[in-house]
Amino acid sequence: MNFTYNLPVNIIFGCGKVNEVGKIAKPYGKKVLIVTGKSSAKKSGLYDKVKNSLEAEGMESVLFDRVTQNPLTTTAIEGAEFAKENGCDTVLAIGGGSIMDCAKAIAFLAVNDGDINDYIFNKKQSDKALPLLLIPTTCGTGSEGNGFAVLTNPETGDKKSLRCSAIIAKASIVDPECMMTMPKKVLASVGFDALCHSIEAYTSRISQPFTDALALYAIEQIVDSLADLFHGSTDKEQWEKITIASTIGGMVINQAGVTLAHGMEHPASGLKDIVHGHGLAALTPAVIEASYKGNPEKFARISKLMGGCSAADCAEMVKSFLSRIDMTMKLSDLGLTEEDIPWMAENCMKVSAASVANNPVVFTQEEIVEIYRKAM
Repeated sequence: MNFTYNLPVNIIFGCGKVNEVGKIAKPYGKKVLIVTGKSSAKKSGLYDKVKNSLEAEGMESVLFDRVTQNPLTTTAIEGAEFAKENGCDTVLAIGGGSIMDCAKAIAFLAVNDGDINDYIFNKKQSDKALPLLLIPTTCGTGSEGNGFAVLTNPETGDKKSLRCSAIIAKASIVDPECMMTMPKKVLASVGFDALCHSIEAYTSRISQPFTDALALYAIEQIVDSLADLFHGSTDKEQWEKITIASTIGGMVINQAGVTLAHGMEHPASGLKDIVHGHGLAALTPAVIEASYKGNPEKFARISKLMGGCSAADCAEMVKSFLSRIDMTMKLSDLGLTEEDIPWMAENCMKVSAASVANNPVVFTQEEIVEIYRKAM
């Protein structure tokens, strides 16, 4: 057994911790670029709370509120230019995974020259970025716990991660109370994404004891909490469970990676701009059905945590779980067609080579075509 584990992320967890953001941010700079989506952080009052907390510590801030779902490389470039024009020395994100990922790329591009796609495809490398602080408002991507920033190139449809230690947050303020304004459809989607992170990291061919232990804990927390929260529970302990599990999911994929469901989903959402969690809901049962024989012991353990008996019924347990959160769907429900499959399979091999290689069974492009068909 040989492995390394290095993840220098500062997680500040707890209800009400967002009120301390000014004190937490103060050591890192004087002028903050706050990155959000178009409206939710403002409507919830969280943006004003953060801005006022920064001002109380003598810090200035400017707002960049142009991030959309499946964030674009071009938006990150625009945000970096905005940060430089305004003399920002720190970047702070308020939002879900798309916003945090875009903020990471903005912090990176603000101090690195050249084409971002060269860094994404490892043609160029850098270990520099502006100091970064993250406040997640959805319990899904776990971006607050890793050094990944998933971006889509609008010219090619390539959806792939910028990955480097420089974009690991100096501090991630993980406050369950920031999650409680999510619509239930958003909760279901991001919660299932979080579940997939831990399932995929646990079954990855490059998993290790630390990630296995964390992933199993996170899977159990999500299975115990997500459906109840979706159906209206206001139990703060349930919110704490799913929030910490989401962050753990981000941490474990930083070390063990994701596998084929994520690898196949990125071409789908890169092509059609679909909701990431919906793409995973359509693909994950088909991927597990094709893959469980590659590691029956681990898939059996996942199945049992979800109420099943063996590896062979793991895909059915996932389908049953999806039905409890109103997430039963196929790729065809999301606007994808049989004609899209050849491009998606080819793009999967291009942008998701590591995910293909991490899967318990390593499939050929032709076999991936068949899995896409089953998910249609």
